[in-house]
Amino acid sequence: MALGPGDHDVRKLQATGGSTFTLSLPKPWVINNQLEPRDSLRVDWRPSGALRITPLDHAVNLEQQICFNFELLPENSLHDHLMGAYISGADFIQVSFDPKNKQALKHSVRRFLRSTRGFEIMEEGGTKVGLRCLLNAGDMPLHASLNRMYLQVTSLMRDIITVFDGEDKAFISDAEERESEVDALLYLIERQVRILLDSHLVATKLNLTRSQALEYANLARCLERMMDHAFTITQHMTEYPVMIKEMSKTSLVECIPKWQNSLKELMINIRTRDSVRIEEARHHLKELQRTLLQYEHELLSSERSKKWMAQSLSFSESIRRLCAYSRDFGEILLNLKISTEMVRVHGKV
Repeated sequence: MALGPGDHDVRKLQATGGSTFTLSLPKPWVINNQLEPRDSLRVDWRPSGALRITPLDHAVNLEQQICFNFELLPENSLHDHLMGAYISGADFIQVSFDPKNKQALKHSVRRFLRSTRGFEIMEEGGTKVGLRCLLNAGDMPLHASLNRMYLQVTSLMRDIITVFDGEDKAFISDAEERESEVDALLYLIERQVRILLDSHLVATKLNLTRSQALEYANLARCLERMMDHAFTITQHMTEYPVMIKEMSKTSLVECIPKWQNSLKELMINIRTRDSVRIEEARHHLKELQRTLLQYEHELLSSERSKKWMAQSLSFSESIRRLCAYSRDFGEILLNLKISTEMVRVHGKV
């Protein structure tokens, strides 16, 4: 008999009429969901072939909670634990602490609030802090977050080109803020996917299957990696201003618009999923990678200074990695397309 979540049971199908079959439900499940005779149940025929049974008129609002003791955690690890709870789907986080450590705790909590979306301080006492998420996991479509990440990445790269063209470095002065925004969106998507895997209600609201949600998380990870390399370029430009003038004379800057065009094509295909256009964009990115590798080989055999060579190699590698993650992005889109086209047939024994 199935006694609780995770347990398994085998039950026989009963025929009660010419076209009616019945199956008894585990009593512990009925009691746990506070069901009564004649209550309605929703039956979903899943793509996998399984049936999912859920109460129709009764929604049990289960809240995910976790408690941390600041003094028992490893040193400087509270932020990591808070982020782990956030991504794992916690709705309420409580942190108990010794009053003498309140200042250190506040620093970690403020950093956590900057890195996440939806969490607010709801309770604050002398020895405890309570954080609650006010954002429903199904309220923000994953494609909207992906689009926001894409816009942040491409806008920063456009500003990089603008600075190379002679404009002031103020165009990229907020690069760190934009990178933090992309990181926060990635964490939000990972949280939504984690909750979706356990909640059919969230999956229904987001209109995604579990496998599709996992692929969306992979798409977000690719965009986050692209932003890392875009941010690396801005750091080099800020720390080595002479690099701006020297790099603007090379062919490297010309590669950025080509990468942008291919990534734009791939973003469009999140919805259209045209195999021809996806493969064409990935092919252009592959050719761009080869061009950059050839540039790096020629650079290593040149007589330029070590400092200039190191800067050029770093810049070239960042653009090459942008292309690589974009190609991975396209591969994930193909996976999504193919998964929706597969049909289930009964195999022959």
